[in-house]
Formats: sequence, structure tokens, C-alpha cells
Amino acid sequence: MVLTKIEGEKLAEMILLGANHLSNNADMIDALNVFPVPDGDTGTNMNLSMTSGASEVKKVTNNNVAEVANAFAKGLLMGARGNSGVILSQLFRGFSKSVSDLEMLTPQEFAKALQSGVRTAYKAVIKPVEGTILTVAKDTANEAEQFATQTDDFIAFMEGVVKAAKQSLERTPDLLPVLKEVGVVDSGGQGLVIIYEAFLASLKGEALPETDTETAPMDDMVSAEHHKSNQDYLNTEDIEFGYCTEFMVKFEADKLEAQPYDEAAFREELGELGDSLLVVSDEDFVRVHVHVEYPGEALNLAQRFGSFVQLKVENMREQHSSIVGESEVKKDKPKSDYGIVAVAMGSGIDELLTSLGTTVVMQGGQTMNPSTQDITEAIEKAHAKKVIILPNNKNIIMAAEQAAELSEAEVAVIPTKTIPQGMSALLVYNPDASLAENSTNMSEACQRVKTGQITYAVRDTQIDGLTIENGNFMGLADGKIKATDPDKLVATKQLLDELIDEGDEIITILEGEDATAQETEMIQSFIEENYKDIEVEVHKGNQPIYAYIFSAE
Repeated sequence: MVLTKIEGEKLAEMILLGANHLSNNADMIDALNVFPVPDGDTGTNMNLSMTSGASEVKKVTNNNVAEVANAFAKGLLMGARGNSGVILSQLFRGFSKSVSDLEMLTPQEFAKALQSGVRTAYKAVIKPVEGTILTVAKDTANEAEQFATQTDDFIAFMEGVVKAAKQSLERTPDLLPVLKEVGVVDSGGQGLVIIYEAFLASLKGEALPETDTETAPMDDMVSAEHHKSNQDYLNTEDIEFGYCTEFMVKFEADKLEAQPYDEAAFREELGELGDSLLVVSDEDFVRVHVHVEYPGEALNLAQRFGSFVQLKVENMREQHSSIVGESEVKKDKPKSDYGIVAVAMGSGIDELLTSLGTTVVMQGGQTMNPSTQDITEAIEKAHAKKVIILPNNKNIIMAAEQAAELSEAEVAVIPTKTIPQGMSALLVYNPDASLAENSTNMSEACQRVKTGQITYAVRDTQIDGLTIENGNFMGLADGKIKATDPDKLVATKQLLDELIDEGDEIITILEGEDATAQETEMIQSFIEENYKDIEVEVHKGNQPIYAYIFSAE
């Protein structure tokens, strides 16, 4: 019997299978990322976003297509992480609007909804880039309209959709030169193809591999551990380890070969960093809950075994102060005129941003992109009439803009892509100026500072004429890889030579968790000897991932 229409239950099944299939392929999508830096990878971001959407779909109790699509769009919107997650949420936000008055869905209506999604997504991106998930979505929607005129069979129609999506994906390297240079297809486009593949499999009644991470027992243990430990603290200053750190890592064969996983040894290593430790693992995953003072140290230990699929860091001192009433309850306080929300990782950077006037510092950045929901909650926490957001990472800007649209406050997103840009913007903030004036002045200020970063490669690749080997250090100047070497100091000196120009007057050094006093002294000496007119400032940032962050201005 030919399937000509689908109801809400079938659409829900398609979405849930899509979320599961995406989860199972997240690592593969991550591997397609062009830059070899430790990153909030596309597969991880799309997976977390899709999971949030699927969770809302599970709450729908009727058989109405419109209800299911609306729930999915809502969940995606609030859970969207990174640019890929935000674009995915916009694709299905437009889809949902198109089917808002439908109880059932035909191939023709499905095709129309795909087109609506493409229009919504393109509007959300200021400068759309072809050769990305946007192109795959657009090409697929165009072909879908043609298929819908040729058949009423939903399965045959969806087969055409999947075929068109795969063909578009294969063309992405021809549209985006950097993909061709590295020899990969677009990672976001690959994620969309995987979702469409699952939609087709659901219509056909075909099973796709399941994944079972057994998270419920761990959730129960974490709740119990929090209950136990919170009773032990009488004052906020008594909290020895200030950050509740939870994460789940999916094991990777190549990393396990270099660093075999031993649960007892891993637990002992983590135990030296803090308390309230819980470790649960199976053959595929390890999930951890621990209270530490420097979250990045725990994250670095875990990343030796695989990639993060879940990650959350919370400041317990702030939470405890609120709970025990050491600060006034915000709802009883009048809103301040201005609030500033900044995203960062590293206790030293937190302190710097706070000293410069930031109201709320969110934990996030590379490897941990906060969701739209997270940023929305931070805006509320700022408790102000006007709120300025400093994303400090290019992959967080779209989620911040989405949160701004949802907020009742007046919100301006300053498109800061790095911590130095965020700090530069804060220096020109004027509490007496209008939101528009501050937005203009802070946006201009962040463009006047140059950013250098020292990190490490997570895979072998060739890009921008450089041959990069897994594990080597890399120097990035304003996001572009300019130096690479097995020796951290050699890579750092190469980067500084690229970064510093004749007119620069000051270099600020933010030391990461892994930086040593000896290395910092050698770097400072190198700058002073080779650039005699430049002033050097050094701050302890304690940031993970980046051994050093430099600003030049």
C-alpha cells in the first residue's frame, strides 16, 4: 500500500530516529571539521541541538503534525549550540511555520515546508556561505519540490530527497575551496544528510543502530552526591572546590591506543583534583561528575580518551550564595539599568572580565558552546533592563543572537570572537550611554585588537600551505593558522612574529592552565628583546585548550 500522508506520530518517529542516527554519527561528522583545533565540533553541536528537539517531541501526546513540528522547533531553538545547531534550528523553525495548521502531511506539503525552512535559515545568517549546510538544505528543497510534482508516494519522495541531499553534499568542496584543500565535504551538510537518511529509514520501517548510554543511574548518583555535599557547607567561603563539573566522553580507538583507559587510574587522577567524584563507564562511554577548582584540568585528562558528547560546568559559590541568602533575592530587587554577559573559560579570565564590569560570566568557549537556553538564563540572571552579550567565540554568536530575540530585555550582541576582543570592548563600555551607542563603540573597539592563540592539533592535515601533525602546537592569528611546531616555544615565537606589527604598543599575555612560569618568562624576554618599544602585561587566565592567548594593540 502506497503511503501518501503521514500523521504526527509518524513525523515524531522520523525525528526521534533522526536524533538517534545523528548521535551515532557525531564523531564521524566532527572528523570532517576543517581546522584541526580542539573545537566545539559540528557533530557534537548538532547532536546536542537535535537531542533537545527530540526531547520536546517526546512530550507531545496527540497525533497532530503541527503539534509535533512546533515542539521539535521549540526544542531545537532552546537547545541550539554553535552555528550548525542554530542553523538546524532555523531550518525546522521555518518547517514548523509552514505546517502550523496541518494535521497530516503530504509529500507536496513536506517539500513546501523544506523551502520555508531554507528561507528562514538564510535570513538568520548575515553572510550566508555556499558550500555549507545552507547549500545542502537549499539544493535539497529545490529538488524536493520537483519530486513532489512527480509522485504522491512518500517513500519514493523521500528517497529523492536523500539522493538530492547526498549529491549536494558531494558538491560542497567545489563551492568552498578550503574543503577541497583538506579533502572533505562540509560537516554541517553531512549532519543534515544523516537526519534525512533517518527520516527515510523510519518511513520504510528500517532499523538503524541504537545507542544506550545508561545515563539515568548516573543522574541519580549526581543528585545524591549534591544533596550530601551541600549539607556539609555552612558558608560560601568554606567551598574548597568551586566548580561542579560534569561531562560524558565517547571513547575513540586512536586515542585509546595512545592512552589506554583504566577506570581505577582515571578515578585516582580526578580524585587528586577535587571531591564529590563519580565515574561511570562502559565499553563506549565514560561519564564523570566532580567538584574541582580548575575544570580545565579534569577536561584535559578526559579528552585523552575521546570526544565530549556532554559537558557542563557550574560555579557552586555563586549558586550557594543565592541559596543561603547571602545576596538579596533578585526578584525583590529593582532591575539595574545595564547588565553585561560574557562567555569564557578559566578562573583567571573570569576575574579579569568581572573586574572590567561584567555582570555574569558564563562558562563556555571552545569544546563547550552554551545553548540558546543557557544564554537566555544568563540574560535573566543579569537582572537588567538593557543587557550586552560578549560571546567571545565565533561559534557562539548566532546562539547569542537567538537568545537576544527571545529575551524581554533590550539586548545587544557584540560580535566578539575572542577573549581579547571581549576585553577591548569592555574598556570602552559607558554606563551613561544608550544601548545603541555602546553597541557601536564596543563593536568598533573589538576590531582594533589582534588575537593570538597557542593550542595543539587534534589531527593531521594540510591547510593554508602548512603541514600540521597531530599533537603539534599551532599558533593562530585572528583565527588563521600561522605557525606549527612540535615545540611550544618555537610555535609561540613564530606566531608573535606574525602577530606583532610596527605600530603595536602593548602585548597582553593570558597564561593557560598548562603554561609554566619558565615558559612565560622566556616568551616575555623574546618580546622585550625583539620588540623594544612594546609594553608587556601578563595575567593568569587558567584557560584550558589554549596554553597562551595574546592580544596586540
